[in-house]
Amino acid sequence: MRSAASLYDFQAKPENVELMNFVPNGSKRRVNRAWQMPRSYDEMVLRRKALQAWAGVSCGFMGRSPDHVASALVGQRMGIDVFRARSPERAKALLDYFDYASKNDIFLTYVIINPQAERAKNWGEQKEELVARIVDEDAGGITIRGAKMLGTSSIMANEVLVANLQPLKPGEEELAFSCALPMNAKGLCVLSRKSYEGAAVSVFDNPLSSRFDENDALIYFDDVKVAWDRIFVPRDTELCRAQFHDTFGHAYQNYQAQIRLSVKIKFLIGLAGRITEAIGTTNIPSVSEQLGQLAAQASMVEAMLSGMEASGARVGEWCVPNKHFICWRCIHRTCRFTSTAGRPPCRIRISSV
Repeated sequence: MRSAASLYDFQAKPENVELMNFVPNGSKRRVNRAWQMPRSYDEMVLRRKALQAWAGVSCGFMGRSPDHVASALVGQRMGIDVFRARSPERAKALLDYFDYASKNDIFLTYVIINPQAERAKNWGEQKEELVARIVDEDAGGITIRGAKMLGTSSIMANEVLVANLQPLKPGEEELAFSCALPMNAKGLCVLSRKSYEGAAVSVFDNPLSSRFDENDALIYFDDVKVAWDRIFVPRDTELCRAQFHDTFGHAYQNYQAQIRLSVKIKFLIGLAGRITEAIGTTNIPSVSEQLGQLAAQASMVEAMLSGMEASGARVGEWCVPNKHFICWRCIHRTCRFTSTAGRPPCRIRISSV
């Protein structure tokens, strides 16, 4: 909690106010630049520098700091026409929610993965009440029951975005919804894994896990009622897919991950250098060569980040990075470029990352 609070302390310091914050249109208070929708290349770079500075507070180890889901929503807000084409009412709900979340600098987590107990079955075929689905609907909204993953930082967040990153099939409409809820919503249960921090001997012995453990969690919705003004996708498998992949939601959240990686990799290389200094091996040719290679890799990541921006595009009034320069699945080596369970294959081919 102190680590999360330190992020807001950092952005509130007088010397950091201009770097870290901006004033949204129609507001009188400053909020984090993570909520800024760049209208130019210069604004995109300024936003990136703010996110790098924020990542530096945790040496790049807080993977789900508040700027991550904020970035996903920024990308979706930029692509609001995707929602308007399917449902003007749901588009208005997302616009209103983005306005609320950005102007109040909300700390959001998200659950966008469905649990899959039986791997040979699609999500719609899992045991009843395992995967979160719509179980009722009335004039006031929908009622959802079941589980979603992985609510990283949910124990610290103000609200949760519920959605589907992985495409759903026709016939899975009951699973095809997206909404936002406060973390204290009635019936919302956070089932967190054990804390690494709780098992840390001390900050000296566990300098990272004692401070930067974000606690992944499964979130179970025990007949949670969601009002219509918080529902962005209702029973629409196509819009569920489009929410991340036809807007800039997926691109912007991965852009944030790349920004954090640029900070984390520099920390790790700096740590390697200090280790060699401590044991007196820095000047051994093979060691110095390896340190040089690591430094070159850090420069490569920085260059990729700059490349995303420099080769970005203007879409309407917004400036967006080149989304083809990064693929989250490829970086995590989970993509095999094949179609499974009716879901489309990855279109990006990266031979080496």
